[in-house]
Amino acid sequence: MNRSIKKVAVLGSGVMGSRIACHFAGIGVSVLLLDMVPAIASESTKPAERNKLVNDALQAAIKSNPSPVFTKSVVNKIKTGNFEDNMAEIANCDWIIEVVIERLDIKKIIYEQVEKFRKPGTLVTSNTSGIPIHLMAEGRTEDFRRNFCGTHFFNPPRYLRLLEIIPTPHTDADVVDFLMHYGDLYLGKTTVLCKDTPAFIANRIGVFSIMSIFHIMDQQQLSIDEIDALTGPIIGRPKSATFRTADLVGIDTLVKVANGVAENCTNDEAKNIFTIPSWLNNLIANNWLGDKTGQGFFKKTKTATSKEILTLNLTTMEYGARVKPKFASVEAAKPIEDLKQRIKMLSASPDKAGEFYRAFHHMLFSYISFRIPEISDEIYRLDDAMMAGFGWEIGAFESWDTLGVAKTVESMKSAGISVADWITEMLASGAETFYKIENGRKMYYDLSSKTYKTIPGSESFLILKNHTDQIIWKNSACKMYDIGDGVAGFEWSTKMNSIGGEVLEGLNKSIQIAEEQFKGLVIANEGANFSAGANVGMIFMLAIEQEYDELDMAIRMFQNSMMRLRYSSIPVVTAPHGLTLGGGCEMNLHADKICAAAETYIGLVELGVGLIPGGGGTKEFALRASDELHEDEPETNTLKKRFFSIATAKVATSAQEAFELGILRPGHDEVVLNIGRRITEAKKSVIELSDQGYTMPEKRKDVKVLGRGALGAMLAGINGMWRGGYATDHDALVARKLAYVMCGGDLSEQSLVSEQYLLDLEREAFLSLCGEKKSLERIQSVLKSGRPIRN
Repeated sequence: MNRSIKKVAVLGSGVMGSRIACHFAGIGVSVLLLDMVPAIASESTKPAERNKLVNDALQAAIKSNPSPVFTKSVVNKIKTGNFEDNMAEIANCDWIIEVVIERLDIKKIIYEQVEKFRKPGTLVTSNTSGIPIHLMAEGRTEDFRRNFCGTHFFNPPRYLRLLEIIPTPHTDADVVDFLMHYGDLYLGKTTVLCKDTPAFIANRIGVFSIMSIFHIMDQQQLSIDEIDALTGPIIGRPKSATFRTADLVGIDTLVKVANGVAENCTNDEAKNIFTIPSWLNNLIANNWLGDKTGQGFFKKTKTATSKEILTLNLTTMEYGARVKPKFASVEAAKPIEDLKQRIKMLSASPDKAGEFYRAFHHMLFSYISFRIPEISDEIYRLDDAMMAGFGWEIGAFESWDTLGVAKTVESMKSAGISVADWITEMLASGAETFYKIENGRKMYYDLSSKTYKTIPGSESFLILKNHTDQIIWKNSACKMYDIGDGVAGFEWSTKMNSIGGEVLEGLNKSIQIAEEQFKGLVIANEGANFSAGANVGMIFMLAIEQEYDELDMAIRMFQNSMMRLRYSSIPVVTAPHGLTLGGGCEMNLHADKICAAAETYIGLVELGVGLIPGGGGTKEFALRASDELHEDEPETNTLKKRFFSIATAKVATSAQEAFELGILRPGHDEVVLNIGRRITEAKKSVIELSDQGYTMPEKRKDVKVLGRGALGAMLAGINGMWRGGYATDHDALVARKLAYVMCGGDLSEQSLVSEQYLLDLEREAFLSLCGEKKSLERIQSVLKSGRPIRN
């Protein structure tokens, strides 16, 4: 069946349902969102009253933070209604997703209604997180059962990438294949095929991980603050670590899943780990369920002058001030950038932290070994689920590889902890790792064939670190790879992926080599963020030392590098993701094409530190404003829009919003829903541009600037903002410098100027602001605290 998803029905508008609806609308699909008629409106004939529950839920979702939509306008694609008046409309839908309360009897009532109206062949799926999928399909027609399965989204659906696909024995294979493909390509998800076992994959392993930490904490007498310090980013886990995650998810939800596994997995060798500790039962009894009730393991307090987060003492059940733990091994590991090296060092340390890590890894490794093939036949599905659903940077089996499989097994046996027989057999066969890389492809150990196999679909996910045997050039911060098909890839790895001298050196060298040997160049990296901008620490140091010649040279180098990128003889395509700020944004502005991950937060933010964009960003916005001038509107309108985007340090909250800010270009740049595909798509774009006969563009000498007339109007506006108290003295000074550059200086009339003319103005303004005390105070604040001050 050749399926096409044009319209989706979401049945249930709670926290998950409303946000699933928003995510589908965000990718351009029309959505019908239905829920119950409120009891108070059962006799009413007014749609507003009968749809109050669903409309209130949708509005709450839209107003929530973080936002469930890429842009506010997509909400127009969602039509609301109720089960009584609008269920017949599901006949026009291609996919019906049930997201009602977790009760089998209620779900079956909904399915009876669905069967009255759905067209044969229409997909029907459930977002259940705990009810066996096969039970929901009982009693339904053959067509319903063949087109039915579980699709478990994780909350919030826009941001958490996991989508578990859980078929029943009756689900058609083509339905499973379609959902795996659609979830990946169109919804941007890591789609993981699961068996219909309790809690499926991610919650089964994730909740075991949390519960095992609770048990180790009791054994080793560690505190909540100590555990969260040990189980956060230091080992590649989210900042919320363990106890903050429990508060976010809901402590009652955690207990419900744990109890569900204990009750339904009678043959689970570690089911005792799911036993709820007495102190956890105390929290449930007190209704301290986390964020939903205002307190859990942590509680926020406010005074007239400050806010404080208190931590629960599990012995006294009283809240007290948070204590920042100090572990010698953790402090020593913090400077280590490479996560795998960090984990190895921490796990080998002799202190209290090392004891915790060894105990935790032993329990985790044992557990996952016994879950194959119970919950999945393939090991990579477990790792994919934990990375996409729980935010682990590397999966459990990959962590085991990192610490050495054979070595760890011996250590586990010495501690009296067993592993599944297939682990012993694998090691005996000479296979020493769960994964290996061959020809740029990641391969996994397959139990059934006892051989290594390529992970299916991995050809769509180009991972630069898998090409370490194809490095062409490198320095201490950068690498250039041959990524195949005549295309080169350039990446860098610095703190926050900031851009300094070594990165610019690498960029220029990569462009030079690509011009000589390749069709084109992809610029991307696999850090948490594309780039937080230029190295402001270097700028601050040079400015404090009043090394203005050095500073001038550094700015010229940045500008020249961006122009080199723009005017190379080969196509250069960027693949940004995450934070893409300041200099990182400027790099993208000068590329031939941008293939941005949907979750790209991009903007020119230099005004926040008392500067203007100095790497060609101000020039580029002036150039684009010139190209956007229309005869039927005042010429200053477009320029003002561009000016205020920089002056307010506006950052797009998604790649879609970046089109609205004029950073991405409609019909030219593209958004890639699945962040893992962005480098592959960028490579395809390089090949396409090259095969079309790429010609290096000529440097622009026809940029129309509006001169003194527009400058006067903009300065008047800035003065008004200052007088109204909306801008400080320094805000106004920086804004005046920005306006001066974007208007082309104090020209008596409109003129055509070159890009270099604007770059020179930009650089002069940037340098002058580096000499301002208040700009330096702002930069210093960012370096110290990560936040600028308003001075």
